[in-house]
Amino acid sequence: MIKYTTFRKAKIRYSDEGNGRAIVLLHGFPENLEVWEEFSAKLAKGFRVIAIDLPGLGESENIGYVHTMELMAQCVHAVMQQLKLRRYVIVGHSMGGYVGMAFAELFPENLRGLCLFHSSAFADSDEKKLDRDKASEVAKKHRVQFLKTFAANLFADPKDPNIKKLQQLTAHTHARGIVASLQGMKLRPSREIVLKFAPYTVLFILGKKDKIIDWEKMMPQTEIPPHKEVLLLEDAAHMGFYEAPKETLRAVRHFAHACFKEKSQ
Repeated sequence: MIKYTTFRKAKIRYSDEGNGRAIVLLHGFPENLEVWEEFSAKLAKGFRVIAIDLPGLGESENIGYVHTMELMAQCVHAVMQQLKLRRYVIVGHSMGGYVGMAFAELFPENLRGLCLFHSSAFADSDEKKLDRDKASEVAKKHRVQFLKTFAANLFADPKDPNIKKLQQLTAHTHARGIVASLQGMKLRPSREIVLKFAPYTVLFILGKKDKIIDWEKMMPQTEIPPHKEVLLLEDAAHMGFYEAPKETLRAVRHFAHACFKEKSQ
């Protein structure tokens, strides 16, 4: 079921389906909650699943010229407060994982578990920050082509039919939302210290063919949390829930069950 709320005077869209313990799905850049449609429907058979359009993306309105990961995390928290849900598992894809890390720092008492789905706790390198600025300029001038090219670069197989699906899903993303997200990601700090003291389990899902998140550079980070699980996808790039749907769904479902079981004992 699609619902709406308001955060800092901006309309925020989210979906709410299923019953039971809650899992929050946070999409990546420049996606929206519809990217989770099939994944969410299957998870909802055993959990209550909330997927949120982050500010400036999907049908959620912009809040400013820069959407920091902290601001997005506060938006997520506001949605969950409206739903009167106190503890839940967060699954964050790419930028959604950066938001999840910010959430973990700001609202640790609300987390039962955190999944970094093709994501990390690293800050941007100087080179990556320059890339964000370049991408912002391209998106302002050539939004449609930027979105098409960006989507194609996320998959291991250049002929994957899901590329077109993602392109269609993001086609109406506004340039202002794109730039606000890019600038917000550029400003995020390293949050490896949050992983080090996490009292909950952290699930890392990585793709060996990912051009965005280098799995080899990520392996040392996967050792930081006291309680962790790692799923390394042999043939996936950055879109594991499309490229390896059965494997990733099984991992997230098992992870969530374990997180809620741990807290209930």
